[in-house]
Amino acid sequence: MIGLKKSYNAEIWIIRAYRKIDIMKIDYNKRDLKIVGITLFAGLFFGWLFFGGSGNSQNKTNEEGLELHDHSEESGIWTCSMHPQIKMDKPGDCPICGMDLIPLESGGDDEAIAFDEIQMSESAMKLAAIQTAFVKKGKAEKTINLLGKVQADERRIAELTARFGGRIEKLYVNFTGQNVYKGQKLATIYSPELIAAQRELLEAYKFKESNPGFYKAAHTKLKLWDLNETQINAIVEKGEPQLYFPVLSPIAGTVTGRHVSLGDYVKEGQGLFEVIDLKKVWIMFDAYESDLPWIKLGHEINYTIQSIPGKTFKGKTAYVDPFINAKTRVAKVRVEQTNPKLELKPEMFVNGILESKMEKNNELLIPKSSVLWTGKRAVVYVKVPNKEMFVFQYREIDLGPLAGDFYVVSTGLNEGEEIAINGVFKIDAAAQLAGKPSMMNPGGGKVSTGHNHGGMDMDDNENSETAMEMDKIDKNNIPDKFKVQLNNAVSEYLKVKDAFFASDAKQADKFAKSMKLSLKKVDMKLLEGEEHMAWMDLLKMINFSLDKITKGKNIDEKRVGFRDLSNNITTSIEKFGIKSDKTLYLEFCSMADDN
Repeated sequence: MIGLKKSYNAEIWIIRAYRKIDIMKIDYNKRDLKIVGITLFAGLFFGWLFFGGSGNSQNKTNEEGLELHDHSEESGIWTCSMHPQIKMDKPGDCPICGMDLIPLESGGDDEAIAFDEIQMSESAMKLAAIQTAFVKKGKAEKTINLLGKVQADERRIAELTARFGGRIEKLYVNFTGQNVYKGQKLATIYSPELIAAQRELLEAYKFKESNPGFYKAAHTKLKLWDLNETQINAIVEKGEPQLYFPVLSPIAGTVTGRHVSLGDYVKEGQGLFEVIDLKKVWIMFDAYESDLPWIKLGHEINYTIQSIPGKTFKGKTAYVDPFINAKTRVAKVRVEQTNPKLELKPEMFVNGILESKMEKNNELLIPKSSVLWTGKRAVVYVKVPNKEMFVFQYREIDLGPLAGDFYVVSTGLNEGEEIAINGVFKIDAAAQLAGKPSMMNPGGGKVSTGHNHGGMDMDDNENSETAMEMDKIDKNNIPDKFKVQLNNAVSEYLKVKDAFFASDAKQADKFAKSMKLSLKKVDMKLLEGEEHMAWMDLLKMINFSLDKITKGKNIDEKRVGFRDLSNNITTSIEKFGIKSDKTLYLEFCSMADDN
Protein backbone atom coordinates (compact mmCIF):
# COMPACT_ATOMS: atom_id res chain seq x y z
CA MET A 1 0.00 0.00 0.00
CA ILE A 2 2.88 2.38 0.72
CA GLY A 3 4.36 1.88 -2.77
CA LEU A 4 1.07 2.65 -4.47
CA LYS A 5 0.75 5.90 -2.53
CA LYS A 6 4.22 7.15 -3.61
CA SER A 7 3.50 6.35 -7.25
CA TYR A 8 0.29 8.37 -7.02
CA ASN A 9 2.26 11.37 -5.60
CA ALA A 10 4.71 11.16 -8.49
CA GLU A 11 1.86 11.54 -11.00
CA ILE A 12 0.50 14.53 -9.09
CA TRP A 13 3.91 16.13 -9.11
CA ILE A 14 4.19 15.73 -12.90
CA ILE A 15 0.68 17.07 -13.50
CA ARG A 16 1.41 20.09 -11.37
CA ALA A 17 4.58 20.76 -13.39
CA TYR A 18 2.57 20.82 -16.62
CA ARG A 19 -0.09 23.04 -15.09
CA LYS A 20 2.56 25.51 -13.94
CA ILE A 21 3.98 25.80 -17.45
CA ASP A 22 0.51 26.27 -18.89
CA ILE A 23 -0.44 29.03 -16.48
CA MET A 24 2.75 31.04 -17.02
CA LYS A 25 2.24 30.91 -20.84
CA ILE A 26 5.94 31.38 -21.60
CA ASP A 27 6.82 31.85 -25.25
CA TYR A 28 9.60 29.32 -25.81
CA ASN A 29 12.07 29.36 -28.70
CA LYS A 30 13.49 26.17 -30.15
CA ARG A 31 16.47 26.18 -27.82
CA ASP A 32 14.24 26.70 -24.82
CA LEU A 33 11.96 23.93 -26.01
CA LYS A 34 14.90 21.55 -26.13
CA ILE A 35 15.85 22.52 -22.59
CA VAL A 36 12.27 22.03 -21.39
CA GLY A 37 12.08 18.67 -23.18
CA ILE A 38 15.31 17.49 -21.63
CA THR A 39 14.09 18.70 -18.20
CA LEU A 40 10.78 16.85 -18.53
CA PHE A 41 12.49 13.69 -19.70
CA ALA A 42 14.92 13.88 -16.76
CA GLY A 43 11.97 14.44 -14.40
CA LEU A 44 10.14 11.41 -15.71
CA PHE A 45 13.30 9.31 -15.56
CA PHE A 46 14.07 10.24 -11.95
CA GLY A 47 10.38 9.87 -11.00
CA TRP A 48 10.40 6.31 -12.34
CA LEU A 49 13.79 5.68 -10.71
CA PHE A 50 12.64 6.76 -7.25
CA PHE A 51 8.95 5.83 -7.32
CA GLY A 52 8.44 3.35 -10.14
CA GLY A 53 7.85 -0.38 -9.61
CA SER A 54 6.72 0.10 -6.04
CA GLY A 55 3.29 -1.25 -6.81
CA ASN A 56 4.74 -4.74 -7.41
CA SER A 57 6.65 -4.94 -4.16
CA GLN A 58 5.26 -7.41 -1.66
CA ASN A 59 7.34 -6.22 1.30
CA LYS A 60 7.14 -2.48 1.97
CA THR A 61 8.39 -0.11 4.64
CA ASN A 62 6.30 2.48 6.42
CA GLU A 63 7.47 5.89 7.63
CA GLU A 64 8.90 4.39 10.84
CA GLY A 65 10.91 1.81 8.87
CA LEU A 66 8.71 -1.15 9.90
CA GLU A 67 8.28 -3.90 7.36
CA LEU A 68 4.65 -4.34 6.33
CA HIS A 69 3.08 -7.38 4.65
CA ASP A 70 0.15 -7.12 2.33
CA HIS A 71 -1.82 -10.31 3.03
CA SER A 72 -4.81 -9.40 0.91
CA GLU A 73 -3.75 -11.76 -1.84
CA GLU A 74 -1.76 -14.33 0.14
CA SER A 75 -4.72 -16.49 1.15
CA GLY A 76 -6.35 -16.32 -2.27
CA ILE A 77 -9.74 -16.90 -0.59
CA TRP A 78 -12.49 -14.28 -0.39
CA THR A 79 -15.48 -14.38 1.95
CA CYS A 80 -18.55 -12.39 2.95
CA SER A 81 -18.55 -10.53 6.26
CA MET A 82 -22.23 -11.39 6.72
CA HIS A 83 -22.05 -14.99 5.52
CA PRO A 84 -18.70 -16.54 6.50
CA GLN A 85 -19.65 -19.86 4.92
CA ILE A 86 -19.19 -18.29 1.48
CA LYS A 87 -15.63 -18.84 0.21
CA MET A 88 -14.47 -17.83 -3.27
CA ASP A 89 -11.06 -17.98 -4.95
CA LYS A 90 -11.41 -14.47 -6.42
CA PRO A 91 -13.06 -11.11 -5.55
CA GLY A 92 -16.70 -10.54 -6.36
CA ASP A 93 -20.16 -10.25 -4.84
CA CYS A 94 -21.72 -12.50 -2.21
CA PRO A 95 -24.18 -14.83 -3.96
CA ILE A 96 -26.54 -14.51 -0.98
CA CYS A 97 -26.69 -10.83 -0.05
CA GLY A 98 -24.74 -9.17 -2.88
CA MET A 99 -22.16 -7.50 -0.63
CA ASP A 100 -18.55 -7.18 -1.80
CA LEU A 101 -16.38 -10.10 -0.75
CA ILE A 102 -13.41 -9.39 1.51
CA PRO A 103 -10.09 -11.27 1.84
CA LEU A 104 -10.27 -14.13 4.33
CA GLU A 105 -7.83 -13.71 7.22
CA SER A 106 -5.17 -16.37 6.89
CA GLY A 107 -3.79 -16.14 10.40
CA GLY A 108 -4.14 -19.50 12.03
CA ASP A 109 -5.73 -21.16 9.01
CA ASP A 110 -2.77 -23.45 8.74
CA GLU A 111 -3.78 -25.08 12.01
CA ALA A 112 -5.63 -28.34 11.56
CA ILE A 113 -9.00 -28.32 13.34
CA ALA A 114 -11.52 -31.12 13.68
CA PHE A 115 -15.02 -31.08 12.23
CA ASP A 116 -16.55 -30.39 15.65
CA GLU A 117 -14.25 -27.42 16.34
CA ILE A 118 -14.70 -23.74 15.49
CA GLN A 119 -11.83 -21.28 15.17
CA MET A 120 -12.14 -17.62 16.16
CA SER A 121 -9.75 -14.71 15.83
CA GLU A 122 -8.76 -12.50 18.73
CA SER A 123 -10.82 -9.62 17.38
CA ALA A 124 -13.88 -11.86 17.08
CA MET A 125 -13.37 -12.99 20.68
CA LYS A 126 -13.37 -9.39 21.86
CA LEU A 127 -16.41 -8.40 19.81
CA ALA A 128 -18.36 -11.39 21.11
CA ALA A 129 -17.25 -10.66 24.71
CA ILE A 130 -16.26 -14.30 25.15
CA GLN A 131 -14.91 -15.31 28.53
CA THR A 132 -13.57 -18.68 29.61
CA ALA A 133 -13.01 -20.49 32.90
CA PHE A 134 -11.54 -23.78 34.04
CA VAL A 135 -13.70 -26.69 35.13
CA LYS A 136 -13.17 -27.25 38.84
CA LYS A 137 -14.25 -29.58 41.59
CA GLY A 138 -15.90 -28.40 44.76
CA LYS A 139 -18.76 -28.84 47.19
CA ALA A 140 -22.11 -28.26 45.54
CA GLU A 141 -24.30 -25.94 47.61
CA LYS A 142 -27.77 -24.60 47.04
CA THR A 143 -30.06 -22.17 48.82
CA ILE A 144 -33.67 -23.25 48.49
CA ASN A 145 -36.51 -20.79 49.09
CA LEU A 146 -39.65 -22.50 50.34
CA LEU A 147 -43.20 -21.27 50.79
CA GLY A 148 -45.58 -22.91 53.21
CA LYS A 149 -48.37 -22.65 55.76
CA VAL A 150 -48.93 -23.39 59.41
CA GLN A 151 -51.12 -26.47 59.82
CA ALA A 152 -52.56 -28.29 62.82
CA ASP A 153 -50.81 -31.43 64.00
CA GLU A 154 -53.09 -34.19 62.72
CA ARG A 155 -52.21 -36.31 65.76
CA ARG A 156 -53.64 -33.64 68.10
CA ILE A 157 -57.14 -33.36 66.64
CA ALA A 158 -60.15 -34.76 68.55
CA GLU A 159 -63.54 -35.18 66.87
CA LEU A 160 -66.36 -35.67 69.39
CA THR A 161 -69.38 -37.68 68.17
CA ALA A 162 -72.61 -38.78 69.81
CA ARG A 163 -72.26 -42.26 71.28
CA PHE A 164 -76.04 -42.50 71.64
CA GLY A 165 -79.07 -40.65 70.29
CA GLY A 166 -80.69 -37.84 72.23
CA ARG A 167 -81.39 -34.11 72.64
CA ILE A 168 -78.91 -31.31 73.44
CA GLU A 169 -80.24 -29.97 76.75
CA LYS A 170 -77.39 -27.60 77.60
CA LEU A 171 -74.53 -26.13 75.56
CA TYR A 172 -71.47 -24.85 77.41
CA VAL A 173 -69.41 -23.98 74.31
CA ASN A 174 -71.19 -21.20 72.43
CA PHE A 175 -68.59 -20.33 69.77
CA THR A 176 -65.66 -21.80 67.85
CA GLY A 177 -62.20 -20.72 68.93
CA GLN A 178 -62.97 -21.21 72.61
CA ASN A 179 -60.11 -22.77 74.57
CA VAL A 180 -61.00 -25.77 76.71
CA TYR A 181 -59.13 -28.03 79.09
CA LYS A 182 -59.12 -31.82 79.19
CA GLY A 183 -62.32 -33.16 80.82
CA GLN A 184 -64.21 -29.86 80.50
CA LYS A 185 -67.97 -30.14 80.04
CA LEU A 186 -69.00 -29.05 76.55
CA ALA A 187 -72.70 -30.02 76.53
CA THR A 188 -75.33 -32.26 78.20
CA ILE A 189 -77.56 -34.75 76.42
CA TYR A 190 -80.93 -36.20 77.39
CA SER A 191 -81.14 -39.73 75.97
CA PRO A 192 -84.02 -42.19 76.52
CA GLU A 193 -81.74 -45.00 75.28
CA LEU A 194 -79.16 -44.19 77.94
CA ILE A 195 -81.82 -44.09 80.69
CA ALA A 196 -82.98 -47.58 79.64
CA ALA A 197 -79.41 -48.86 79.72
CA GLN A 198 -78.95 -47.47 83.28
CA ARG A 199 -82.06 -49.28 84.47
CA GLU A 200 -80.66 -52.51 83.03
CA LEU A 201 -77.48 -51.89 85.03
CA LEU A 202 -79.39 -51.33 88.28
CA GLU A 203 -81.48 -54.43 87.72
CA ALA A 204 -78.39 -56.52 86.93
CA TYR A 205 -76.66 -55.19 90.04
CA LYS A 206 -79.35 -56.84 92.18
CA PHE A 207 -78.37 -60.25 90.78
CA LYS A 208 -74.64 -59.57 90.65
CA GLU A 209 -73.78 -62.40 93.00
CA SER A 210 -76.01 -65.00 91.39
CA ASN A 211 -75.60 -63.84 87.77
CA PRO A 212 -72.33 -61.89 87.39
CA GLY A 213 -72.35 -62.26 83.62
CA PHE A 214 -75.58 -60.29 83.32
CA TYR A 215 -74.12 -57.43 85.40
CA LYS A 216 -70.91 -57.44 83.42
CA ALA A 217 -72.81 -57.12 80.11
CA ALA A 218 -74.82 -54.15 81.36
CA HIS A 219 -71.65 -52.52 82.72
CA THR A 220 -69.78 -52.99 79.41
CA LYS A 221 -72.68 -51.50 77.42
CA LEU A 222 -72.39 -48.22 79.32
CA LYS A 223 -68.61 -48.15 78.93
CA LEU A 224 -68.99 -48.51 75.17
CA TRP A 225 -71.20 -45.42 75.28
CA ASP A 226 -68.22 -43.53 76.65
CA LEU A 227 -69.19 -43.51 80.36
CA ASN A 228 -66.21 -43.90 82.67
CA GLU A 229 -65.95 -45.97 85.83
CA THR A 230 -66.66 -43.00 88.10
CA GLN A 231 -69.92 -42.22 86.31
CA ILE A 232 -71.03 -45.89 86.32
CA ASN A 233 -70.28 -46.32 90.05
CA ALA A 234 -72.17 -43.09 90.79
CA ILE A 235 -75.27 -44.53 89.11
CA VAL A 236 -75.02 -47.74 91.13
CA GLU A 237 -74.50 -45.92 94.42
CA LYS A 238 -77.38 -43.53 93.75
CA GLY A 239 -79.67 -46.40 92.81
CA GLU A 240 -81.54 -44.49 90.09
CA PRO A 241 -80.83 -43.51 86.45
CA GLN A 242 -79.14 -40.23 85.60
CA LEU A 243 -81.33 -38.21 83.19
CA TYR A 244 -78.69 -35.91 81.66
CA PHE A 245 -75.17 -36.88 80.68
CA PRO A 246 -72.31 -34.46 79.99
CA VAL A 247 -70.13 -34.43 76.83
CA LEU A 248 -66.52 -33.99 78.02
CA SER A 249 -63.48 -32.77 76.04
CA PRO A 250 -60.94 -35.59 75.66
CA ILE A 251 -57.99 -33.17 75.18
CA ALA A 252 -56.97 -29.63 76.05
CA GLY A 253 -57.10 -27.33 73.07
CA THR A 254 -59.21 -24.99 71.00
CA VAL A 255 -62.72 -25.72 69.75
CA THR A 256 -62.43 -25.35 66.00
CA GLY A 257 -65.80 -26.86 65.11
CA ARG A 258 -69.27 -26.79 66.73
CA HIS A 259 -71.76 -28.88 64.80
CA VAL A 260 -74.82 -28.67 67.12
CA SER A 261 -76.97 -26.03 68.76
CA LEU A 262 -79.13 -26.00 71.89
CA GLY A 263 -82.14 -28.27 71.53
CA ASP A 264 -80.84 -30.21 68.52
CA TYR A 265 -81.66 -33.89 68.29
CA VAL A 266 -78.62 -36.00 67.48
CA LYS A 267 -78.22 -39.55 66.27
CA GLU A 268 -75.62 -42.06 67.26
CA GLY A 269 -72.32 -41.26 65.47
CA GLN A 270 -73.28 -37.65 64.63
CA GLY A 271 -70.47 -35.08 65.02
CA LEU A 272 -70.73 -32.68 67.94
CA PHE A 273 -67.43 -30.80 68.37
CA GLU A 274 -63.88 -30.65 66.99
CA VAL A 275 -61.06 -29.79 69.39
CA ILE A 276 -57.44 -29.21 68.30
CA ASP A 277 -54.39 -28.91 70.49
CA LEU A 278 -52.29 -26.06 68.99
CA LYS A 279 -49.46 -26.28 71.52
CA LYS A 280 -47.59 -28.12 68.78
CA VAL A 281 -48.12 -27.43 65.07
CA TRP A 282 -46.81 -28.45 61.66
CA ILE A 283 -45.14 -26.14 59.15
CA MET A 284 -45.98 -27.57 55.71
CA PHE A 285 -43.66 -26.33 52.92
CA ASP A 286 -44.11 -26.86 49.18
CA ALA A 287 -40.99 -28.22 47.45
CA TYR A 288 -40.63 -28.41 43.67
CA GLU A 289 -39.38 -31.55 41.98
CA SER A 290 -36.05 -29.94 41.09
CA ASP A 291 -35.42 -29.14 44.77
CA LEU A 292 -36.23 -32.58 46.18
CA PRO A 293 -32.70 -34.05 45.63
CA TRP A 294 -31.39 -31.37 47.99
CA ILE A 295 -33.89 -31.95 50.82
CA LYS A 296 -33.23 -34.70 53.37
CA LEU A 297 -34.67 -35.61 56.76
CA GLY A 298 -33.03 -33.62 59.54
CA HIS A 299 -32.13 -30.59 57.40
CA GLU A 300 -32.58 -27.31 59.26
CA ILE A 301 -34.97 -24.73 57.83
CA ASN A 302 -35.05 -21.11 58.99
CA TYR A 303 -38.38 -19.45 58.40
CA THR A 304 -40.24 -16.23 59.09
CA ILE A 305 -43.90 -15.34 59.36
CA GLN A 306 -45.23 -12.06 58.03
CA SER A 307 -47.56 -11.49 60.98
CA ILE A 308 -44.66 -11.94 63.43
CA PRO A 309 -42.03 -9.53 62.07
CA GLY A 310 -38.47 -9.52 63.37
CA LYS A 311 -38.57 -13.10 64.62
CA THR A 312 -36.94 -16.09 62.92
CA PHE A 313 -38.03 -19.62 63.72
CA LYS A 314 -35.98 -22.77 63.27
CA GLY A 315 -36.99 -26.34 62.71
CA LYS A 316 -35.83 -29.61 61.18
CA THR A 317 -37.46 -31.56 58.42
CA ALA A 318 -39.39 -34.46 59.96
CA TYR A 319 -41.13 -35.71 56.84
CA VAL A 320 -40.82 -35.46 53.05
CA ASP A 321 -43.91 -36.43 51.09
CA PRO A 322 -43.27 -39.52 48.92
CA PHE A 323 -45.89 -38.31 46.41
CA ILE A 324 -46.05 -35.36 44.01
CA ASN A 325 -49.28 -33.41 43.76
CA ALA A 326 -50.56 -33.99 40.23
CA LYS A 327 -51.92 -30.43 39.88
CA THR A 328 -49.35 -28.28 41.67
CA ARG A 329 -46.31 -30.52 40.94
CA VAL A 330 -44.94 -30.06 44.44
CA ALA A 331 -44.25 -32.35 47.41
CA LYS A 332 -44.93 -31.46 51.03
CA VAL A 333 -42.03 -31.02 53.46
CA ARG A 334 -42.98 -30.99 57.14
CA VAL A 335 -41.35 -29.23 60.08
CA GLU A 336 -42.74 -29.83 63.59
CA GLN A 337 -42.78 -26.75 65.79
CA THR A 338 -43.72 -26.23 69.46
CA ASN A 339 -46.17 -23.38 70.01
CA PRO A 340 -46.53 -22.76 73.78
CA LYS A 341 -47.78 -19.16 73.40
CA LEU A 342 -50.09 -20.04 70.50
CA GLU A 343 -48.31 -17.48 68.28
CA LEU A 344 -48.46 -19.76 65.26
CA LYS A 345 -51.97 -20.06 63.94
CA PRO A 346 -53.18 -22.45 61.22
CA GLU A 347 -53.13 -21.06 57.65
CA MET A 348 -50.45 -18.46 58.40
CA PHE A 349 -48.07 -18.05 55.44
CA VAL A 350 -44.43 -18.98 56.03
CA ASN A 351 -41.24 -18.14 54.09
CA GLY A 352 -38.46 -20.65 54.62
CA ILE A 353 -34.80 -20.92 53.59
CA LEU A 354 -32.92 -24.20 53.47
CA GLU A 355 -29.15 -24.23 52.99
CA SER A 356 -28.28 -27.60 51.50
CA LYS A 357 -25.01 -29.26 50.50
CA MET A 358 -24.40 -32.41 48.55
CA GLU A 359 -22.77 -35.27 50.41
CA LYS A 360 -19.71 -35.39 48.16
CA ASN A 361 -17.05 -32.69 48.39
CA ASN A 362 -15.55 -33.17 44.93
CA GLU A 363 -18.39 -32.60 42.49
CA LEU A 364 -17.47 -31.28 39.04
CA LEU A 365 -18.99 -27.78 38.72
CA ILE A 366 -19.49 -25.43 35.76
CA PRO A 367 -21.23 -22.02 35.63
CA LYS A 368 -24.87 -22.02 34.55
CA SER A 369 -24.04 -19.47 31.84
CA SER A 370 -21.74 -21.94 30.07
CA VAL A 371 -24.54 -24.38 29.18
CA LEU A 372 -26.80 -24.33 26.13
CA TRP A 373 -30.00 -26.31 26.61
CA THR A 374 -31.93 -28.00 23.81
CA GLY A 375 -34.43 -29.81 26.00
CA LYS A 376 -32.74 -33.22 25.75
CA ARG A 377 -29.10 -32.24 25.34
CA ALA A 378 -26.75 -29.93 27.22
CA VAL A 379 -23.99 -28.35 25.11
CA VAL A 380 -20.77 -26.60 26.12
CA TYR A 381 -17.81 -25.27 24.12
CA VAL A 382 -14.40 -26.45 25.32
CA LYS A 383 -11.32 -24.40 24.46
CA VAL A 384 -8.77 -26.58 22.68
CA PRO A 385 -5.33 -26.16 24.30
CA ASN A 386 -2.01 -25.61 22.53
CA LYS A 387 -3.48 -23.68 19.61
CA GLU A 388 -2.17 -20.36 18.32
CA MET A 389 -5.71 -19.21 17.52
CA PHE A 390 -8.79 -19.56 19.72
CA VAL A 391 -10.37 -22.92 18.92
CA PHE A 392 -13.50 -24.23 20.67
CA GLN A 393 -14.82 -27.78 20.52
CA TYR A 394 -18.54 -28.59 20.51
CA ARG A 395 -19.32 -31.10 23.25
CA GLU A 396 -22.49 -32.67 24.63
CA ILE A 397 -22.50 -33.41 28.36
CA ASP A 398 -24.77 -34.91 31.02
CA LEU A 399 -25.74 -32.63 33.88
CA GLY A 400 -26.69 -33.32 37.46
CA PRO A 401 -28.77 -30.99 39.68
CA LEU A 402 -28.56 -27.20 39.54
CA ALA A 403 -26.53 -25.86 42.48
CA GLY A 404 -27.25 -22.13 42.62
CA ASP A 405 -25.28 -20.54 39.77
CA PHE A 406 -23.54 -23.82 38.93
CA TYR A 407 -24.43 -27.15 37.41
CA VAL A 408 -23.09 -30.45 38.65
CA VAL A 409 -21.54 -32.33 35.72
CA SER A 410 -22.24 -36.07 35.59
CA THR A 411 -20.25 -36.95 32.45
CA GLY A 412 -18.63 -35.24 29.49
CA LEU A 413 -16.05 -32.94 31.10
CA ASN A 414 -12.84 -33.33 33.06
CA GLU A 415 -11.34 -31.19 35.78
CA GLY A 416 -8.97 -28.55 34.41
CA GLU A 417 -10.57 -28.23 30.97
CA GLU A 418 -11.25 -24.67 29.87
CA ILE A 419 -14.78 -23.82 28.72
CA ALA A 420 -16.54 -20.71 27.45
CA ILE A 421 -18.74 -19.16 30.15
CA ASN A 422 -19.79 -15.95 28.42
CA GLY A 423 -20.72 -15.42 24.78
CA VAL A 424 -21.43 -19.14 24.36
CA PHE A 425 -24.43 -18.52 22.13
CA LYS A 426 -22.28 -16.40 19.81
CA ILE A 427 -19.75 -19.22 19.47
CA ASP A 428 -22.61 -21.58 18.67
CA ALA A 429 -23.99 -19.16 16.06
CA ALA A 430 -20.57 -18.94 14.39
CA ALA A 431 -20.31 -22.74 14.36
CA GLN A 432 -23.76 -23.02 12.82
CA LEU A 433 -22.93 -20.54 10.06
CA ALA A 434 -19.69 -22.38 9.34
CA GLY A 435 -21.51 -25.69 8.95
CA LYS A 436 -20.03 -27.09 12.16
CA PRO A 437 -21.91 -29.09 14.81
CA SER A 438 -24.02 -26.72 16.89
CA MET A 439 -26.82 -26.71 19.43
CA MET A 440 -29.59 -26.82 16.81
CA ASN A 441 -27.63 -28.84 14.27
CA PRO A 442 -25.55 -31.45 16.13
CA GLY A 443 -24.80 -33.35 12.95
CA GLY A 444 -23.09 -30.37 11.33
CA GLY A 445 -23.51 -29.24 7.76
CA LYS A 446 -24.21 -25.75 6.52
CA VAL A 447 -27.45 -24.17 7.60
CA SER A 448 -30.02 -21.94 5.98
CA THR A 449 -28.87 -18.33 5.62
CA GLY A 450 -32.35 -16.85 5.66
CA HIS A 451 -32.43 -15.74 1.99
CA ASN A 452 -34.45 -17.05 -0.92
CA HIS A 453 -35.87 -20.20 0.61
CA GLY A 454 -39.22 -20.24 -1.11
CA GLY A 455 -40.22 -23.71 -2.15
CA MET A 456 -37.06 -25.41 -0.87
CA ASP A 457 -37.28 -28.66 1.06
CA MET A 458 -34.39 -29.42 3.45
CA ASP A 459 -33.63 -32.28 5.83
CA ASP A 460 -31.51 -32.38 8.97
CA ASN A 461 -28.19 -33.26 7.32
CA GLU A 462 -28.23 -31.27 4.11
CA ASN A 463 -29.35 -27.73 3.40
CA SER A 464 -30.03 -25.96 0.14
CA GLU A 465 -26.48 -24.64 -0.34
CA THR A 466 -24.89 -28.05 0.13
CA ALA A 467 -27.45 -29.55 -2.23
CA MET A 468 -26.61 -26.94 -4.88
CA GLU A 469 -22.90 -27.68 -4.51
CA MET A 470 -23.53 -31.41 -4.96
CA ASP A 471 -25.82 -30.83 -7.94
CA LYS A 472 -22.95 -29.16 -9.79
CA ILE A 473 -20.81 -32.31 -9.56
CA ASP A 474 -20.64 -34.41 -12.71
CA LYS A 475 -19.86 -38.00 -11.81
CA ASN A 476 -18.30 -38.55 -15.24
CA ASN A 477 -15.61 -35.97 -14.50
CA ILE A 478 -14.43 -37.74 -11.34
CA PRO A 479 -11.11 -39.58 -11.94
CA ASP A 480 -11.27 -43.38 -11.84
CA LYS A 481 -8.43 -43.47 -9.36
CA PHE A 482 -10.53 -41.45 -6.90
CA LYS A 483 -13.49 -43.79 -7.42
CA VAL A 484 -11.32 -46.83 -6.66
CA GLN A 485 -10.06 -45.26 -3.45
CA LEU A 486 -13.59 -44.28 -2.43
CA ASN A 487 -14.75 -47.83 -3.12
CA ASN A 488 -12.19 -49.13 -0.60
CA ALA A 489 -13.74 -46.87 2.05
CA VAL A 490 -17.23 -48.07 1.07
CA SER A 491 -16.08 -51.67 1.57
CA GLU A 492 -15.12 -50.78 5.14
CA TYR A 493 -18.52 -49.12 5.57
CA LEU A 494 -20.24 -52.40 4.66
CA LYS A 495 -18.32 -54.09 7.49
CA VAL A 496 -19.58 -51.41 9.87
CA LYS A 497 -23.10 -52.09 8.61
CA ASP A 498 -22.77 -55.83 9.26
CA ALA A 499 -21.52 -55.14 12.79
CA PHE A 500 -24.61 -53.07 13.56
CA PHE A 501 -26.82 -55.73 12.00
CA ALA A 502 -25.34 -58.15 14.53
CA SER A 503 -25.62 -55.51 17.33
CA ASP A 504 -21.90 -55.96 18.01
CA ALA A 505 -20.66 -52.67 19.46
CA LYS A 506 -17.00 -53.74 19.65
CA GLN A 507 -16.88 -54.80 16.00
CA ALA A 508 -18.66 -51.59 15.01
CA ASP A 509 -15.94 -49.55 16.73
CA LYS A 510 -13.21 -51.64 15.13
CA PHE A 511 -14.49 -51.26 11.57
CA ALA A 512 -15.33 -47.58 12.09
CA LYS A 513 -11.67 -46.95 12.91
CA SER A 514 -10.62 -49.00 9.87
CA MET A 515 -12.93 -46.95 7.69
CA LYS A 516 -11.41 -43.74 9.00
CA LEU A 517 -7.95 -44.97 8.02
CA SER A 518 -9.27 -45.93 4.59
CA LEU A 519 -10.71 -42.44 4.10
CA LYS A 520 -7.29 -40.91 4.78
CA LYS A 521 -5.99 -42.81 1.76
CA VAL A 522 -8.57 -41.15 -0.52
CA ASP A 523 -6.50 -38.52 -2.32
CA MET A 524 -8.58 -35.36 -2.50
CA LYS A 525 -5.92 -33.73 -4.68
CA LEU A 526 -7.33 -35.78 -7.53
CA LEU A 527 -10.35 -33.45 -7.43
CA GLU A 528 -10.40 -29.82 -8.46
CA GLY A 529 -12.62 -26.80 -7.97
CA GLU A 530 -16.16 -27.43 -6.78
CA GLU A 531 -15.67 -31.20 -6.63
CA HIS A 532 -12.71 -30.70 -4.28
CA MET A 533 -14.63 -28.33 -1.96
CA ALA A 534 -17.72 -30.57 -1.94
CA TRP A 535 -15.67 -33.65 -1.02
CA MET A 536 -13.94 -31.75 1.81
CA ASP A 537 -17.31 -30.80 3.33
CA LEU A 538 -18.66 -34.32 2.92
CA LEU A 539 -15.50 -35.89 4.37
CA LYS A 540 -15.82 -33.77 7.51
CA MET A 541 -19.37 -34.99 8.03
CA ILE A 542 -18.37 -38.61 7.44
CA ASN A 543 -15.54 -38.38 9.98
CA PHE A 544 -17.85 -36.73 12.48
CA SER A 545 -20.35 -39.59 12.06
CA LEU A 546 -17.55 -42.11 12.62
CA ASP A 547 -16.53 -40.26 15.80
CA LYS A 548 -20.12 -40.55 17.02
CA ILE A 549 -19.91 -44.30 16.56
CA THR A 550 -16.60 -44.75 18.38
CA LYS A 551 -17.52 -42.36 21.20
CA GLY A 552 -21.04 -43.72 21.74
CA LYS A 553 -21.60 -45.13 25.22
CA ASN A 554 -23.93 -47.89 24.07
CA ILE A 555 -25.22 -49.51 20.89
CA ASP A 556 -28.20 -47.13 20.67
CA GLU A 557 -26.00 -44.04 20.74
CA LYS A 558 -23.69 -45.61 18.16
CA ARG A 559 -26.65 -46.28 15.86
CA VAL A 560 -27.35 -42.54 15.73
CA GLY A 561 -23.87 -41.99 14.29
CA PHE A 562 -24.37 -44.92 11.88
CA ARG A 563 -27.58 -43.37 10.58
CA ASP A 564 -25.72 -40.14 9.70
CA LEU A 565 -22.84 -42.17 8.27
CA SER A 566 -25.19 -44.09 5.98
CA ASN A 567 -26.73 -40.87 4.66
CA ASN A 568 -23.31 -39.34 3.97
CA ILE A 569 -21.93 -42.49 2.29
CA THR A 570 -25.04 -42.69 0.11
CA THR A 571 -24.48 -39.09 -0.98
CA SER A 572 -20.81 -39.83 -1.70
CA ILE A 573 -21.63 -42.79 -3.95
CA GLU A 574 -24.43 -40.95 -5.76
CA LYS A 575 -22.38 -37.82 -6.46
CA PHE A 576 -18.81 -39.10 -6.89
CA GLY A 577 -19.34 -42.73 -7.91
CA ILE A 578 -17.21 -45.77 -7.13
CA LYS A 579 -15.22 -48.23 -9.23
CA SER A 580 -16.46 -51.69 -8.32
CA ASP A 581 -17.57 -54.91 -9.95
CA LYS A 582 -20.26 -55.38 -7.30
CA THR A 583 -23.80 -54.02 -7.32
CA LEU A 584 -24.85 -52.05 -4.24
CA TYR A 585 -28.46 -51.73 -3.13
CA LEU A 586 -29.91 -48.91 -1.03
CA GLU A 587 -32.14 -50.45 1.63
CA PHE A 588 -34.99 -48.47 3.18
CA CYS A 589 -37.19 -49.32 6.18
CA SER A 590 -40.38 -47.30 6.60
CA MET A 591 -40.52 -48.12 10.32
CA ALA A 592 -36.99 -47.03 11.24
CA ASP A 593 -36.32 -43.54 12.68
CA ASP A 594 -39.97 -42.47 12.24
CA ASN A 595 -39.71 -43.03 8.47
